[in-house]
Amino acid sequence: MRESPSILAALRARVGAIEGPKPAEGALFALGAADLDAQLGGGLPKGRLHELFAAEADDRAALAGAALMLAMRAGGGAGSEPLLWLRQEGAVKAAGTLYGPGLADLGLDPARLIEVVAPDEPALLRAAGDAVRCPQVGALLIEPWKAARGLDLTASRRLAVAAEKSGVTVLLLRAEAEPGPSAAYSRWRVRSRASAALEAGAPGHPAIGIELLRHRGGLDGLSAWLEWNRDEHSFEQAPLSGAVLPLPAGRPAGAGGAAPERLSA
Repeated sequence: MRESPSILAALRARVGAIEGPKPAEGALFALGAADLDAQLGGGLPKGRLHELFAAEADDRAALAGAALMLAMRAGGGAGSEPLLWLRQEGAVKAAGTLYGPGLADLGLDPARLIEVVAPDEPALLRAAGDAVRCPQVGALLIEPWKAARGLDLTASRRLAVAAEKSGVTVLLLRAEAEPGPSAAYSRWRVRSRASAALEAGAPGHPAIGIELLRHRGGLDGLSAWLEWNRDEHSFEQAPLSGAVLPLPAGRPAGAGGAAPERLSA
């Protein structure tokens, strides 16, 4: 018996309601640095899992700052959608608590950021599995502690699939951890970098060095020195020398590691 169009439409609507909204095909968020965006084909895809590694243990503050900057880009800059940051208790003890004035100095209204501290890794992954399915989240940051062995290929694939269904961009922060098998769409190494002083010796914009380690589109080997423009909520290609990110409270941010090669034009 042939089904009527109205019945088929009703079934599709019910399936769509169960699956939830999906990200627009090919939706990207640009970083703002023209050369880097051009080589990335316009930016990074929304509704995907992206992994960020600290180059050295002392680059933890740069890692946190870079993840938050990317979250703002993915979540519409100064938009109203909440940014959710899931942190494992060990990571909080190592890096310090989030510092409101430091967040504001990056151009983020601290009231927009929701911080959840999980007591252990299983609790963190359970919370991440729930949060990634909520399409009202502007971006989801997940910060496990050290190696996070439970965050294996299977766990990352679950997060990646859920992110594609909900449209939530997920940023996985990995400090004091080595890259392993993962379903992440892109993988980056982040390091602290001195920024260039402004006029009259005023502190410069927050600066980072980034290196692309893996990309589903086949890209690799890209690296750049970037500054963050808090007013435009955008990355810019950086000149040379100055200060580091002021994000965590009570912990000095080291400048460890050698700077990467500048992005080629």
